[in-house]
Amino acid sequence: MAASAFAQTAAPTPAPSPTATPRIDQREVNQQHRIAEGAASGQLTAKETQHLEKEQARIDNTEAKAKADGKVTAKERRKLTREQDVASRDIHRAKHNKRVAPTAG
Repeated sequence: MAASAFAQTAAPTPAPSPTATPRIDQREVNQQHRIAEGAASGQLTAKETQHLEKEQARIDNTEAKAKADGKVTAKERRKLTREQDVASRDIHRAKHNKRVAPTAG
């Protein structure tokens, strides 16, 4: 009987922060890694890398604006997801086009 009483008095898990964006943040990390990988392998030219990095910076700015008022709304999350979808396609296209970075040597 004491075990069931203990289970009922367990502390509730805290509610997530209204500005928490863990999926968006993880996706951002993944996309940065893909860009760095493409630049290191030569799949991305310097100009392509610069363009993709600027695109990521714009997404960061959008996220900062969404968090500025203390709450990221569902509409703001959808906008961030759409921007990341576009960026993901851009990364894929740039990495798989025929352009390659010039090799040293």
